[in-house]
Amino acid sequence: MIRLIVRTAVAVAANAVGLIVAALVLDGMDIDVASFIIAVIIFTIVFALMLPFLASQLRRRGSSALGGVALIATLVSLIITDLVSDGFSIDGIGTWIAATLIVWAGSLLAAFVLPYLGLRKYLEERPA
Repeated sequence: MIRLIVRTAVAVAANAVGLIVAALVLDGMDIDVASFIIAVIIFTIVFALMLPFLASQLRRRGSSALGGVALIATLVSLIITDLVSDGFSIDGIGTWIAATLIVWAGSLLAAFVLPYLGLRKYLEERPA
């Protein structure tokens, strides 16, 4: 149970980092401070649901796009977050593509770095 909570917290934090980096770098992407937490939660939930769904669909069809599942899930998550959240917007096809790559890379990097900031030691000391 603790591992699930920690993994969820790391995923939320990693996605928050990815969204912040993209919003800072891209002129066509805006996140209101007031709705930032809601946007991160929406993005994280959609991503968590889309990743296994897309993987199973692409695997079933024998698609060569299976390697890009995380990128596709990131794009779909950004689209749904943009549609659902009031304080989150992305304008322009170039911004959509760049935002997908930046959020994916930022989230991936943060997901590898965050556990080493003290969480890994905590998890290794606790019994499974």
